[in-house]
Amino acid sequence: MDKTTRPLAVIAAFAGSLAIGLLVTLWLLGGLGTSIAPPAAIGGPFRLTDQAGQTVTEKNLLGRPSIIFFGFTHCPDVCPTALFEMSEVLRAMGPDADKLNAYFVSVDPERDTQAAMKDYISSFDPRLKGLTGSPDDIAKMISAYRVYAKKIPLKDGDYTMDHTALIYLMDAKGHFVRPFNLKRTPEEAAAELKRYL
Repeated sequence: MDKTTRPLAVIAAFAGSLAIGLLVTLWLLGGLGTSIAPPAAIGGPFRLTDQAGQTVTEKNLLGRPSIIFFGFTHCPDVCPTALFEMSEVLRAMGPDADKLNAYFVSVDPERDTQAAMKDYISSFDPRLKGLTGSPDDIAKMISAYRVYAKKIPLKDGDYTMDHTALIYLMDAKGHFVRPFNLKRTPEEAAAELKRYL
C-alpha cells in the first residue's frame, strides 16, 4: 500500500465505524422507529479472561453496576479515547469507583492476547479490566451484546477492526440500562453512575 492509499483506507474504515456506531445508537435509543431493546435482549452468558489471567463471567456483573466497552488494542483513536474517558470517570467517582465494574472487551482475539491486553490496559485506570479469550468465546459475547465487529483487511496485508463504539451501562442485576454517555464532564458522568450503586 503506498503512502496515499493507506491513509484513505484508514479514514474509510474509521468513517464506516462512525456511521455504523451512529445507526446502532439510534436503533438502541429508538430513533429508527423501534423501541429500546428489552433488557433481556442485550447481555447474557460469557466466559473471558482479564489481563491478570482471572476468569470473568456474567456472574461478575451481579451486585454492582458495570460499564462495558468493546474495542481492540490496535485501535488508533476511538478506543484509547473511550478508555481515557472511562478512566477519568472512575477518577471522578473517588472511592465509589470500587463499587463499579469497568470492562474493555476485545473484538480482536487474534492479536489481543492476555499479555497484549495487560500491556495496553496498564496505560489507563487500574480499576479498568481488559477482557479477551478465544475467538469462539469473544464471538459469543459479541453476539449476546449485539456488538458489530468486522475485520477490515488493509492493502499491506495488515487489518483493522470496524466495531460498535458504545459504552454499555448494565445495572447491578446484569441488565442492560442504556448506552452510557461520556461526552460530558467526568463529574457529571460519575454523578449518574453513583445513582446505580
